[in-house]
Amino acid sequence: MRGEIKQQASRIAYRNNWMTVREDDVVFPNGHQSIFGVVEKPDFVAVIPVGADLRIHMVSQYRYAVTTRTWEIPQGAWPDRPDAAPEEIARGELREETGFSAGRMELMGRMYQAPGLSTQSCHLFLATGLVPGETAREVTESDMEVAAFSMAEIRAMVTRGEIMDGTSMAAFGMLALQGRLEELG
Repeated sequence: MRGEIKQQASRIAYRNNWMTVREDDVVFPNGHQSIFGVVEKPDFVAVIPVGADLRIHMVSQYRYAVTTRTWEIPQGAWPDRPDAAPEEIARGELREETGFSAGRMELMGRMYQAPGLSTQSCHLFLATGLVPGETAREVTESDMEVAAFSMAEIRAMVTRGEIMDGTSMAAFGMLALQGRLEELG
């Protein structure tokens, strides 16, 4: 039976500056009653910065929740600026994390981060025409490193489990599905 799941009641379980977690009482189209935990987070951006040498600039930082450093493409959100356009955020995050400004910022698509439990979506951009500059990292990004990799190196890093960030892997998958990997080697 197809149809919408209807919310009957909702309560906030937790809230901070970055997210709200709520618990909803719901009824399925077939009458079954249940609960859903929903994480409300602002949309974010992810940027694939491609240099003139066709190398992709990635960042590495320690991620507390998984207790390890990760390599990932630059990404972030501006919870204090919910009215900011995704491209503005993408340009800002790229500059903040890598120091690069992009001559061209191309929207590749939008995807949900975890549609089974979160409202958050990601706007994915391809940045080219990179111009180097100074980073402007947040205090929580003080241990961030930047390095550039060829597509062959990135494939090997994914295979070896060195790139495990789902957003980055989905971004590379989107590049492949759009037939854009060939231009990157």
